Amino acid sequence: MPTARHRRPHGAATRTQFNLGRALPLLVLVLTVLVDLLTPDRERFDRFLVAAPALAAVTWSMPWTIGFGLASMALRALLGVQRGEGLAPELLASEAVLAGVTAAAAWVSRVRTRYEQDLAEVTAVAEVVQRVVLRPLPPRLGPVELHLLYVAAAAKARIGGDFYEAVRVPGGVRLMLGDVQGKGLGAVETASILLGAFRAAADEAPGLPELADRLDEGLARYGALDPASEATERFATVLLLELPEGHDVVRLLSRGHPPPLLQHGSAVTPVAFAEPSLPVNLAGLADTVHRVEEVPFGPGDRLLLYTDGVSECRDRAGAFYPLEVRLRAWADRPAGEVLTLLHRDLVTHCSDRIDDDVAALLVVRPPASG
Repeated sequence: MPTARHRRPHGAATRTQFNLGRALPLLVLVLTVLVDLLTPDRERFDRFLVAAPALAAVTWSMPWTIGFGLASMALRALLGVQRGEGLAPELLASEAVLAGVTAAAAWVSRVRTRYEQDLAEVTAVAEVVQRVVLRPLPPRLGPVELHLLYVAAAAKARIGGDFYEAVRVPGGVRLMLGDVQGKGLGAVETASILLGAFRAAADEAPGLPELADRLDEGLARYGALDPASEATERFATVLLLELPEGHDVVRLLSRGHPPPLLQHGSAVTPVAFAEPSLPVNLAGLADTVHRVEEVPFGPGDRLLLYTDGVSECRDRAGAFYPLEVRLRAWADRPAGEVLTLLHRDLVTHCSDRIDDDVAALLVVRPPASG
């Protein structure tokens, strides 16, 4: 099945660590009591009960943290009675220490819970922004299937400086994949402006050169409205595609973007651009005439678009990721598996140190039926 999804790694590992953290306070209580009962009275282990409320504050709510603290105090008292301490000063001092730690842990738990609630609200807003700015791509659009991989480099982020879009226009399909210079909210702002300009002009521009010019115009208009915006100071590399219906070709225009890889059978070759245009927002540095390349793209062919987060990913020895070699090795794999394989291989090659946004879009013209 065609895929179109954003991914963040290590979700299962994070959940396992969280569950282990929730179990630790209970394990401390049980193990402390067992060890204290099974060892001679001169060997005191009940002092470790103080760790239970402290650990509970990390993963449990404030009422549960207080509950673990009270349980620690009760168990300390029972162990003292079992030894025949009665209301000895040592027992009272231990109970006072446990009460103080429980109060501090309850406060920490409350602060953490409020922070997590704020983070959950921000995450929910980010997910809405993602759906608006980077809308999910349909699995099929016109004559082609679309498979997407998108991973934002920033921890907990849903969107970054890489962007994409695909729209159905009269007579075919137009696509865009781009990468904004830099990171952070300024890059996201620039990406959103370019996406808006593309969506507004995709079905009106007579050709890809005119569509490329609309991207510069969109940034210029935004800069006039908000001169202090970071977006006016950033540039972006962009790849524009047009797939006309009824013709087994694809038209491409590059604005300084890495060339896509075209797969025909088992052969994989980069698309050659004789004269790539300057990146968006740098067109004023030189007179540029946008040149469109047209290459065959028939049934069964695949075209992989990607950002430099893929091609410039390095291993510990400094070697770049061999994307062309990998794609050639996966030529016989179903199209729906290719980006899953790519993601896993990137994580392995880069030793889990992917520090740039990653976007890859696999465009597939399905084989003719029969």
